[in-house]
Amino acid sequence: MVTNITNLSRSGLYDWMLQRLSAIILAAYTLFIGGYVLMNPGLDFQQWSGLFDQTWVRVFTLLAILSIAAHSWVGMWTIATDYLNARAFGERSVLIRFPFQLICFVAVFSYIVWGIQILWGN
Repeated sequence: MVTNITNLSRSGLYDWMLQRLSAIILAAYTLFIGGYVLMNPGLDFQQWSGLFDQTWVRVFTLLAILSIAAHSWVGMWTIATDYLNARAFGERSVLIRFPFQLICFVAVFSYIVWGIQILWGN
């Protein structure tokens, strides 16, 4: 079992399940938004704004934002541990992997904050 401080849930199985669940949520959200756009060919700002004024759409969008954050974090953590390891970089692997994961964390955190600000801000 992999245990690492940057691992999301301390278990590969749980990370795998989280990534699959987040993929399902993202697929449902994509189908919903895509269907809404296709069903409203003359979509204007008022309709779009009216859609996102509904609380359930905001909650669904927030769930999609959190899902994409979790999905991307698990994916980038997997890339970091699979490819930025001691076999590839020797003793320097920590000097490469930690900044990579830090940059990924800052980006994901920033996207979450920015998404919440756009979604629930005035």
